[in-house]
Amino acid sequence: MTTRFATYYAYRTPHGPVTIRARENGIANVAFGDAEMEGERRPSELTNRAATELLEYFAGKRRGFDLPLAPEGSDFQRAVWGGVLCIPYGETLTASQLARAIGRPGSHRATGAAVRRNPLAVLVPDHRVVDAHGRPPGADAASRLHGALLELERRHRDANA
Repeated sequence: MTTRFATYYAYRTPHGPVTIRARENGIANVAFGDAEMEGERRPSELTNRAATELLEYFAGKRRGFDLPLAPEGSDFQRAVWGGVLCIPYGETLTASQLARAIGRPGSHRATGAAVRRNPLAVLVPDHRVVDAHGRPPGADAASRLHGALLELERRHRDANA
């Protein structure tokens, strides 16, 4: 999909660089690393706002985000990402539980695939979707980051309880 206007910029965070891409109607992508994305590489008011909110989240000062989101995906993917947004801070669901929560109980594999394709890391908190054993799926750097984000949320949730 081609957009008329998009900007992206990489910001420093405690978890390494995060690249944020904004379109006219909202944040379209958030990815860990200094990534090349479609659009003009420059900060915008919206990417700066998203970076500020992410830094507040990483510092334990924010539990949710007040940003317009504009992810590109199928209707099913957007339904899954909407379900992920409903998982409370510091809590988790499995893909099967999430599939049931969005009214698609037989689609746990497709739900898991949609979670893995989430273009809005942290803003749509896919790190809250875990495997059947309660662990972040996979054994790569993304899995370790998801575990660190869950630990951050649990620590700040329990400190404020």
